Amino acid sequence: MIRDQGLTSKIWRIAVWALATLFVLNLLAVIAAVIVNSFATRWLGTWLPRGWTDRWYFSAWSEFQLSSVVLVTFEMAFVVVIISGILGVLTAYALARRDFPGKRAIILLFLLPLLIPPLTYGIPLATVLYQLGLGGTFWGVVLINLVPSFPFVVLVMIPFIEQIDPRIEAAARVFGAGTTSLFIRILLPLLLPGMLAALLLVLVRTLAMFELTFLIAGPQTQTLVVSLYYAVFASGVRASQSIDAMAVIYMVTTLFWLIIALQFVNPTQIVARAKQQSAH
Repeated sequence: MIRDQGLTSKIWRIAVWALATLFVLNLLAVIAAVIVNSFATRWLGTWLPRGWTDRWYFSAWSEFQLSSVVLVTFEMAFVVVIISGILGVLTAYALARRDFPGKRAIILLFLLPLLIPPLTYGIPLATVLYQLGLGGTFWGVVLINLVPSFPFVVLVMIPFIEQIDPRIEAAARVFGAGTTSLFIRILLPLLLPGMLAALLLVLVRTLAMFELTFLIAGPQTQTLVVSLYYAVFASGVRASQSIDAMAVIYMVTTLFWLIIALQFVNPTQIVARAKQQSAH
């Protein structure tokens, strides 16, 4: 009986690893195909393209007006990062340092935008923003992206703030430190790694957020991912190499910021901390 259970467990582990390997290989193959096609002169029915060129990147840059799209993307993303960072850190500090009735319910409310599908709350929220005259505007895109970004900063920053001994702040106040001085000289240096991690991850999430931005963006406020969608599905004939070149630009941009973010935070630590909080 024990031998049969050991054999079953071994087969199960092999099956899981085989499926995981197949998934990774399939993902890498898709990415490789997109990258290769973005440099191909022509690629039909052969293992490799007949020739190589980089002209599709220049073509995509001019055809899809990527200079303005990239500018709008980063302007919107950095505004979202700044606003969610300021509000998120202040809110996280209040939640980490104060115990009050309903605190767990408030934290659960912050979790909802991260757990439920964006379209669930995105469609009614976009309807409200259009009624307020913010549809298709820069600030409309910013506001709708703040809905998941602000709670994300709060939930990431709470564990970092809880790790700081409150007696350090009390000692600083005893020696005459005001609120501004306490934050700049005491809290900011201690919280800086957590703040950088949270804000960089918010930047990556905002760059990759398609559903919410798509619902509210106008012709002049499209981000890179929304522009990529229109390039694929809008009417008209476009070279697949140009679209793949645009996809590579988007992929490299997002991957660059993600790699930087992972230098400051380990996602497994955040998950482990969240489990500890829920256990208490």
